[in-house]
Amino acid sequence: MCTQKLALFVSGLWNMSRIKEWPLGERPRERLLKSGSGALSDAQLLAILLRTGSGGENVLQLAMQLSKKYSPLSRMTKVSISELCSVKGIGPAKAVLLKAAFELGRRSLASPFSEGTALLDSRTVYEHFAPLLQGASKEYFKIVLLNQKNRVIYDETVSEGSLTSTVVHPREAFGPAVRESAASVIFVHNHPSGDPTPSRQDKQITERLVAAGDLMGIPVLDHIIVGNGTYFSFADAGDIKNQNVAGVFSENAGTGYRRRSLK
Repeated sequence: MCTQKLALFVSGLWNMSRIKEWPLGERPRERLLKSGSGALSDAQLLAILLRTGSGGENVLQLAMQLSKKYSPLSRMTKVSISELCSVKGIGPAKAVLLKAAFELGRRSLASPFSEGTALLDSRTVYEHFAPLLQGASKEYFKIVLLNQKNRVIYDETVSEGSLTSTVVHPREAFGPAVRESAASVIFVHNHPSGDPTPSRQDKQITERLVAAGDLMGIPVLDHIIVGNGTYFSFADAGDIKNQNVAGVFSENAGTGYRRRSLK
């Protein structure tokens, strides 16, 4: 009997076209105020962002449709505005709001790379950039500038789009390092496929960048490829072969990136 009453109650809420017609304690916004965001389902949180329903559906029905279509919700970061607008009840205003909210959430996951941060190893670099780069629909090529103590000056995006030797030219890639008088650099880019295995082009670009760094006196300590939940480090693989110095990570010793002469 209790189960039947609950089913009838939920069905009644579902058929109410406006959230304002719901009992106060069942409205998503009021429930968040009372119990906190953790008490709400994905659909209820989406409903708060969407604010209103459309096309004969109340906002929770619309939110349920979205959460089902883009499950898990991390898929929402990859969806374009036009694709969101193809969902019945989602117009440009709602689509832009959703994209902005998910982008803020994605950025908030990235640990800050403040000036003076010491880079201990390739994983430190990966853990910073993973929330920003994994799952991205296009490639981003970034440079991390370091001082003589391997501490961060800052990081910058060198290029976006398809990674080619034309796009990632040493002249443009090392521009920020020259401008800021960096002692060394680390390059980072992502593979939208999620597989960080370096391609032949990745290897060729790395060789060109390392050679250019040697000529300029700004050694490349590492080039890291970010995948989904994993990464590849050219330094860890022993593929960074500077003429003067190399970025080396010793897992057992915990020495991190350090400089050593190559014989």
